[in-house]
Amino acid sequence: MRRAFLYLFVMLALQLFVSYTVHFIWFVVDGWSVIDALRLVKSPSPMTHTAEMTIAASVISSVITLVVFIWRKWCVMSPAYLRERQWGVFFWCVVAALDTILPSVYLHSLFPWLPNLMEDTFERVLANDYGYFAICLVAPFVEEVVFRGAILRALLGHFSRHWVAIVVSALMFSVAHFNPAQMPHAFIIALLLGWMYYRTGSILPGVLFHWINNTVAYVMYKVFYFVDTDSLEGMFGNDDKAVVLALVFSLFLLVPALYQLSWRMKK
Repeated sequence: MRRAFLYLFVMLALQLFVSYTVHFIWFVVDGWSVIDALRLVKSPSPMTHTAEMTIAASVISSVITLVVFIWRKWCVMSPAYLRERQWGVFFWCVVAALDTILPSVYLHSLFPWLPNLMEDTFERVLANDYGYFAICLVAPFVEEVVFRGAILRALLGHFSRHWVAIVVSALMFSVAHFNPAQMPHAFIIALLLGWMYYRTGSILPGVLFHWINNTVAYVMYKVFYFVDTDSLEGMFGNDDKAVVLALVFSLFLLVPALYQLSWRMKK
């Protein structure tokens, strides 16, 4: 249990330290004095913290985190599962990921009172051409390495019941986002990702699922920027019938996808 919290602490500490360092160096290179740079680093204003700075800090901190976790062997990296050619698992991971999108949007709309502390930051990053690299490519891989490959792996060795380990890791995953509006969705998705890791012993299905999930969010922002994607009502023009049909359609595909995954993933 202590190892799991150690991994979480190391990841968060690296993210915080590297983010502050990158922003500080960026300000100094831009010509600010050291004193002013230190002051600006503490300022959350989007006028000073640009999307490029946020993306650079995110990518660099993620790469350093990945290096540390692999170097310390906190996550076992192996191509063994890929060599098994579990194409059926990967296919149904894609189907499941796509069909969690609308239920996730609906879940988000059930908690309008939860503050979205990262909304402005996400919008600036998503609007940037390099945002896809940070959010959809780097983040899914590193988060699966840390939360499933290291944290959940440690918890599975600590708890006799695997679902307890999965729930604890999901709670840690949701809280680590530090954004209340994301936490319900992050918790539910983390339960699914944790189950997939437990059944396969590999982070690869989770990486694929995570990549699809983040990529769809990125595409929806880019393509449907004129639509309110924070609620199903906004997405379907306040047509209640369309909302219900969309949810039912998603569940009709999601349930068989989860059944196929349960059948195909070995344990």
